Amino acid sequence: MPRTAEHQRLLAHRQRKANWKNWGPYLSERAWGTVREDYSEHGEAWDYFPHDHARSRAYRWNEDGLAGIIDRHQFLCFALALWNGRDPILKERLFGLTGPEGNHGEDVKEAYFYLDSAPTHSTMKMLYKYPQAAFPYSELVAENGRRGRRDPEFELWDTGVFADGRYFDIFIEYAKADENDILIRISAANRGPETAELTLLPTLWFRNTWSWGYEKGPMGYVPGKPHLRQQSDSTVVADHPVLGAYTLHAENPADWLFTNNETNNERLFG
Repeated sequence: MPRTAEHQRLLAHRQRKANWKNWGPYLSERAWGTVREDYSEHGEAWDYFPHDHARSRAYRWNEDGLAGIIDRHQFLCFALALWNGRDPILKERLFGLTGPEGNHGEDVKEAYFYLDSAPTHSTMKMLYKYPQAAFPYSELVAENGRRGRRDPEFELWDTGVFADGRYFDIFIEYAKADENDILIRISAANRGPETAELTLLPTLWFRNTWSWGYEKGPMGYVPGKPHLRQQSDSTVVADHPVLGAYTLHAENPADWLFTNNETNNERLFG
C-alpha cells in the first residue's frame, strides 16, 4: 500500500487513474532570447528577441512568467507580476544578460529560490526577493559589459539594492486539493526599516496560439480563440477549445484588468 498521500497520488498518476502532473511549474521564467523563438535571418537569437521585447511580444512556442504554473500542453498560464512603484515596467519575468552582454556569457541577474515541490507538484513554494529601489537593469548591463573574462561577474547584490534590507521577500505557494483544483497563496514581507509600496498582480492568460497557428503542436490543431470573462467581482472564467473551462476565484472582490496577449507591433517595429 502507498505509504503517504503523495505516494497515492503518484500511484494513481502512474496507473492513469488521475492526471496529477497536468499542472506544474512548467512555465519558463525567461523565454526571451531562446532559439525556438528565433526567426532572424542569420540565427541571432539574442538580438532578435531581447528582454526589452518580452513585455510587448507574443511568443509562438512557449511562455514565461514569475513563479508561475501552466498545464502540460502550454495553453493556460498563471504567474505573478510585481511593481514597486519605481520601476519603469512591471516585473513579470526574470531579467538577465544575453550571451554577448555577460563577461562570462548568458546569466540571470535576480534573487530567487525554489523552496519546495512534491513529485506530483501537489505542493510548490518559491521565494523571490524584489528590491524596493528601481531595479538596476541598465547598470547590470553596462557594468558587466565593461568587465572582461578574467573579471568577476557584477551581480544584483553588488548594485546595493538590497542594502539595509530594503527589499520584499515574496512567497508564492501552490497546493492541489485535486488534480485540477489548486489553491494559490501569495504573501510578502517588507525586510526594510520603512514602509514601502508594493503592488501584487496575479495574472491569468492564454498562450497565443491563434496568431501563429499550432497545427503541429502536441495537441494538434487548436480551433477557435480562447477567451477570459468576468463572472463576478471575485471570479474569472477561462474558456479554451481544448482545455475546457477553468475558474480563477479570488478570496476578496477585485478590480480585474483584461488585455489581449498580442504583439504590440507599433512599439516594436514602428
